[in-house]
Amino acid sequence: MIPKRYRPAVVAGLTAAVASGSMLAPPAHADAPDSEPRKADRRTVAAFARIADDVLSRRAEALVEEHAGRGGSDKDTSTTRMSGRLKKDEAAALRSLRSRKARLAKLGEAYTKADTRVVVERATITGGTATVQVTSSSTLTYKKPRGDAPDTTAFSTRQELKLAGTKDGGWKLTTITSRDNGPAAVAEPSAARVNTVEDDGNQYPDGTPASTQYPTTPMPSGKTAGAYDYSAMARYAEKYWRSYNPAYRKFNGAGGDCTNFVSQALKAGGWKSVPGSAYDYRNWWYEGASQSTSWVGTNEWAWFTLSNRRAPNLSSVYQLDVGDVLQADFDRDGSKDHSMLVTYRDWRGMPYLTYHSTDTYRRSLASVLASYPDARYFAYRT
Repeated sequence: MIPKRYRPAVVAGLTAAVASGSMLAPPAHADAPDSEPRKADRRTVAAFARIADDVLSRRAEALVEEHAGRGGSDKDTSTTRMSGRLKKDEAAALRSLRSRKARLAKLGEAYTKADTRVVVERATITGGTATVQVTSSSTLTYKKPRGDAPDTTAFSTRQELKLAGTKDGGWKLTTITSRDNGPAAVAEPSAARVNTVEDDGNQYPDGTPASTQYPTTPMPSGKTAGAYDYSAMARYAEKYWRSYNPAYRKFNGAGGDCTNFVSQALKAGGWKSVPGSAYDYRNWWYEGASQSTSWVGTNEWAWFTLSNRRAPNLSSVYQLDVGDVLQADFDRDGSKDHSMLVTYRDWRGMPYLTYHSTDTYRRSLASVLASYPDARYFAYRT
């Protein structure tokens, strides 16, 4: 137990803001700038979908090997309209993603294909401006020269687009912002939001950060069969990573669903509840209308598992195996921000993580480390 600042039981919000727009068949705009919001018609919704698809697809393709797609080119091949300021932001975002691709290559990871699909969930027009909410689903194909690494990784992100009507009846995208409160997906630039929280003067089990040094040879996990069904944990997470289990409440709008999702998977694999006060981190349970803070809170889950010796810390993130948990303190402020479950480990010893907020399937540890190289990580052996 060491002095520890108290942090809220939430996943720190992470945002990525890039912008672009597209030259399309001109939709009709409302004449009055102060008109009431109205739903966009089908033709305009289709135009918005093409704009979002163009921007988000180009971001995913920036991670793909040069010979496999547009990802290796620094040339802006988009026909997209955008404001001058956001055009610079988008160019910077693509450069950042190409740098991430280079960091991934050093960790032994590459992608040969990117497939992005966009669905418009809501689109409203007020005067000459539009607000559009979309969900994009992307699949990246891993380069597999050998071994048993997964074929693909996938993630689903929610974005909000702001567009302005142009004089010729078209649309210009002014912003595109993540609506997720989890870590940025591998195809999104990273920008951490810092939270300031008062110190409550109490002490909490903080845990020991794990080394992120890439091993020269595969590191054995050292995991042995025990009381828990680790395969069941992985099956649960990979079943519900995108289609949430209706038996549980969602916490996407209340700080993030990542730890709630990890707790569900651990329970599916045999973790037993510890009843008691919902606000005592030494307890861990879920009921239909309530739950302990340790069930949903990133820090509280860590305090629970360390104080109960349920899942001790590992010395290296590359020791993680199926059913183990990785937590990240993205801005190194002493408060853990995100929880992820290992659902696969290949012959090289590379763990693959599945999680909510942002909904993600089998993202390699290398991808997480390349996206947040300065974060502090905590690995737990369940």
